[in-house]
Amino acid sequence: MKKQLNIVGLIALITAVLGFIFACVPGALIVGWVLLPIAFILAIVSLFLKDKAKWMGVTALITSVVGTIVGVVVFTAVVATSFDNAFGSGDTKVVEPSKDGATEGGATTNASAKAGTRESPYPIGSVIESKDWRVVINSVTLAATDAVVAANQFNKAPAAGSEYILVNYSATYLGDDANGQMPAFVSVDYVTADGNTVDGTKTFAVAPESIDSMSTLYKGATATGNKAFEVPSATAGQGVLAVRAGMLGDKVFVATK
Repeated sequence: MKKQLNIVGLIALITAVLGFIFACVPGALIVGWVLLPIAFILAIVSLFLKDKAKWMGVTALITSVVGTIVGVVVFTAVVATSFDNAFGSGDTKVVEPSKDGATEGGATTNASAKAGTRESPYPIGSVIESKDWRVVINSVTLAATDAVVAANQFNKAPAAGSEYILVNYSATYLGDDANGQMPAFVSVDYVTADGNTVDGTKTFAVAPESIDSMSTLYKGATATGNKAFEVPSATAGQGVLAVRAGMLGDKVFVATK
């Protein structure tokens, strides 16, 4: 006996195919995510109908599952691209200052080419630039404990064997975000001579002329100021600074003297 046409299976198959197509289009993902679950449910229902052809239901079931997997992959790629566009590409370039201290005429280096390592850090004054941010370490002041303690009545003296240093840097926003971004997306940390990182957000002392990392910068605007670090006194000048020009910028190292 020839089995009858399975209308539910046919609808499920058409819905699954349309859902699969929309799931592959970044701008129409939501349509695919609506159609694919519907196709999945209809496909299961069609398989339980008596005396009806089952091949369309089976095909619809497989198509809906594969379409969902494809949709997740496309969605992940879209999110990753959006995140990358928002916070920087990771393609960081560095311009070292020339001998007279200016950056013009300095050597341009791609940070991914093993330059600016801890063993061979970039000099102070180097321009570190990603798609969205330009960062310049202007100066590093060692033995700055007195200046930091005097800057704020709540600043505590450093622990025994430690001292405060001050890092003055500038962060310029280069991106196109209409809402602007904060200098907090730029990170500057101190790495000790033995390889331990002093997180720039973990030193609670307020630096004199402190950089306003929570201000909103629009394209072309610059924030400049100091950040205080509590570091081991014996090797303070032997450490390096770890700098990221944006959250996804490459980490490059800058000398402290």
